[in-house]
Amino acid sequence: MEDHRRPTDVSLVFPAHPLWVRTARETVRTLLAASHRPELTDIAVLLTSEAVTNAVKASAGWGRSTPVTLLVGWSGPRRFRVLVHDEAPGFPGLRTPGADEEGGRGLQLISNRADAWGVCGHGPGWGKATWFELGRADLAG
Repeated sequence: MEDHRRPTDVSLVFPAHPLWVRTARETVRTLLAASHRPELTDIAVLLTSEAVTNAVKASAGWGRSTPVTLLVGWSGPRRFRVLVHDEAPGFPGLRTPGADEEGGRGLQLISNRADAWGVCGHGPGWGKATWFELGRADLAG
């Protein structure tokens, strides 16, 4: 019989600074290691990096020092969920960047690689949250 218990969900609140992207990635990596789900690690870390980077850039572009919140955990026995909240106004849009553009591919990557994803107005304060889930494809297994 498979054990579906998972380590406790994790929340992390940090300044909107690029140095914190690494901490967010390592938080996700550590929780997945503790959960014995190494097959989700590479994609979860990559998508977390994209979502946190977007939140940091949105917050910096707003010109106010507001925190970014990372909520990570299990939304079901096999569904790993990452939610990144920032207090900057406006919602990000999915777009196709030009070949010469260095950025603009984060949401595109999330939409292509996550089992589910979205942007919503939920979270610990003003602003919006970008979330994604992984692991839904193996629910029958």
